[in-house]
Amino acid sequence: MSFPTTLDGLYINGQWSAGSEHLRVINPATEALLTTVNGGDERAVDQAVSAATEAFKGWSTTTGAERGAILRKIAAGVQAGREQLMHLQSSNNGKPLFEAAIDVDDVIATFEYYAGLAEALDGKQDSAVELPTDDFSARLRREPCGVVGLIVPWNFPMVTTAWKLAPALAAGCCVVLKPSEVTPLPELELAAIIAGAGLPKGVFNLVCGTGLAVGAPLSADPRIAKISFTGSNAVGVQVMQRAAETVKGVSLELGGKSSLLVLADADLELAVEVACGGGFFNAGQMCSATSRVLVADELADEFLSKLKARAEAIRVADPFDPNVEMGALVNQAQYQRVLGHIDRGLSAGAKLICGGNRPADLPRGYFLQPTIFSDVPLDSALWCEEIFGPVICVRSFASEAEAIALANDSQFGLVASVVTRDTEAADRVANALQAGLVWINAPQVIFPQTAWGGYKQSSIGRELGPWGLQAFQEIKHVIRAL
Repeated sequence: MSFPTTLDGLYINGQWSAGSEHLRVINPATEALLTTVNGGDERAVDQAVSAATEAFKGWSTTTGAERGAILRKIAAGVQAGREQLMHLQSSNNGKPLFEAAIDVDDVIATFEYYAGLAEALDGKQDSAVELPTDDFSARLRREPCGVVGLIVPWNFPMVTTAWKLAPALAAGCCVVLKPSEVTPLPELELAAIIAGAGLPKGVFNLVCGTGLAVGAPLSADPRIAKISFTGSNAVGVQVMQRAAETVKGVSLELGGKSSLLVLADADLELAVEVACGGGFFNAGQMCSATSRVLVADELADEFLSKLKARAEAIRVADPFDPNVEMGALVNQAQYQRVLGHIDRGLSAGAKLICGGNRPADLPRGYFLQPTIFSDVPLDSALWCEEIFGPVICVRSFASEAEAIALANDSQFGLVASVVTRDTEAADRVANALQAGLVWINAPQVIFPQTAWGGYKQSSIGRELGPWGLQAFQEIKHVIRAL
């Protein structure tokens, strides 16, 4: 794809404009400059919040049916632009084209799902509340919480945006969106589709920029009723601190260090595929990556042998290569960060089974071989910290209780996976795991109808499902004396 030399990075009050901050956008597969996006700063944030605040007066009074109709138009627009959005996603993020297709389909499904929830709101509004006396009546209202700030990451552009934006609009909120400065191109195209869907001016606003120039003032602005942030724990703490100054609502979706548990009766071929999907999809750049694989002692040697063979066979290539299985990491900073984790793991005594280097046939781009370690010390950063790269650590266990204890021994609790032929054991283990989502004998499939978020330091709140909508609503009860 070819790109203009520069792109406007602000959409405020229904108008596109160029900001003063110049963001260089790099193709991670070639290291070439794609374009420069002219993003914003604190002044642009102020203008966007002002526009959203004014627009909220009208948008908050619309019916759920009216909002649902617009969400369906957005879904239709994404469907019509599917191919272009896929190519933008792969060009800017480095993920294979087939992964980008999954992303775009997720965006469509999310807007369609929340269109349905928005349309259902009208019939539920002012529902009667049963009281223990006939002297009073009470009714329940669910109202939009106000102007919200949405801060989204670079690993799933458009997807995370849809998970936040669709329920926020469905609830009747007005929005200021800050996409990642690393991957603004698919987000800008999605914003153009949203702009053409018939939203009143100021309901949806976008400000590209860095966390310091845009994210920080957005989090601190007293007119913002709620911040919804997805990203690292370190930045999440900063967002929460700034939000606390004006006691605004906060939803955080942060890190993970999740486990795959392969029980003694597991189908080994299935277990290997689940491990590779959980560790190497999106080059491992997922908060849900099951980068800790726990295998029953009696299967450990055979499993590790099969996993090594499968990992070494993965085709690492340009995202547009028809045979690609894994693409590039998103940028040089992330590439160096993952290499640093690998080096520290070796220094800590972990055994490198395969990978750990750049593929020999890819001299340029931020490519890394699928990497597997065993004998990883339990107190090492490799075992405890989120790597956000294609690195899996394998460890064996002697009993189900030990496996559960190892999986739960983490500051995180986002997801987990279990592979076993024993239905009762699968349910027993899933119920014991401290995680917000557990897959059994399944890849990491995500549905808009089921919640996303986790325990401990992984999350505050939940996205998707009805819980995603409730995150942008306030509860009001009206009690009348009869």
